[in-house]
Amino acid sequence: MTADFQLEGPMQARRIVVAMSGGVDSSVVAALAARTGAETIGITLQLYDHGAATGRTGSCCAGQDIRDARAVADKLGIAHYVFDYESRFREQVIEDFANEYMAGRTPIPCVKCNMGVKFTDLFTLARDLGADCLATGHYVRRVTGANGAELHRAADPARDQSYFLFATTQDQLDYLRFPLGGMPKPQVREIAQSLGLAVAMKPDSQDICFVPDGDYAKIVRKVRPDADDGGEIVHVDGRLLGRHKGMIHYTVGQRKGLEIGGQPEPLYVIRLDPAQKRVIVGPRQALAVRAARIADINWLGGDFTGPCQAKVRSLAKPVPALLDGDMLHFGSTEYGVAPGQAAVLYDGERVLGGGWIEETVAVDLAAVA
Repeated sequence: MTADFQLEGPMQARRIVVAMSGGVDSSVVAALAARTGAETIGITLQLYDHGAATGRTGSCCAGQDIRDARAVADKLGIAHYVFDYESRFREQVIEDFANEYMAGRTPIPCVKCNMGVKFTDLFTLARDLGADCLATGHYVRRVTGANGAELHRAADPARDQSYFLFATTQDQLDYLRFPLGGMPKPQVREIAQSLGLAVAMKPDSQDICFVPDGDYAKIVRKVRPDADDGGEIVHVDGRLLGRHKGMIHYTVGQRKGLEIGGQPEPLYVIRLDPAQKRVIVGPRQALAVRAARIADINWLGGDFTGPCQAKVRSLAKPVPALLDGDMLHFGSTEYGVAPGQAAVLYDGERVLGGGWIEETVAVDLAAVA
């Protein structure tokens, strides 16, 4: 059981800080770090209401998970510290999540968390502790290229988390280490079992960590009391089909739960109009997109323009695309591309960078016909 932390010199003279969420992945990273002989320190950030999360497993950085992280650190004989970042997490992630929904966009709180509290604040803590690197349990690979550290997709496509790390800066990537990027998940659990870690078979976290039972609307209501303001459900051809109970219940591409029966064909959410509090629906072909404008692009390894592969949803496969300035043109028709989501750009296995989808360009269905 070994892992290359890409640190030069004798490991006994090195210090590694490990971000410990209480799950099996970060626990194994801590074990791998300790096995190198380097001084290993585990850090857990308490990110939301500890009391509300007590007893919930897989919640990440709260409740039982904090206790699990502490127990693993004790088992490994390493130092472990818990820092309260609940207020910063609420401001940077939860409030942004609610505001994005109310603006008719589809948020990705995991990316915002990585951009802010997890990486930015953890970096500060790790450097203050004099660490040579910060190691996490993300399934991505850090590859040393001709011009420095590069971010690559995980060896196991089913576990790859590169989509959520596109906003990592070059400075952060130089300091980060991802020991699990070349491993399949079963191997990680086997390592945990061999070490007698109680979290070895702990279930993976599901959905968004701060959203109990997947009830997004409940979280949004706490931040935005106007979240349940109703409005019209309108067909793309202008027909009024019904009324909705709040835009927070709808996202682009959604088919189920529209509550407008009796239609001759299946209808999908095509776009949201927050100014008019309207949900616009239509047939699947109305979701067809040929391009998207992306903003706040983050590059890893220099600016890029030209052919690439683009991933516009976390579970989607990268597709051929062409970046021209801030316009991303798809090689074939894409469906369900939603403002607020990320467009992550790849060159094969390497992450070139990515940005936030601001608006989309629909396919001219009349021209196609």
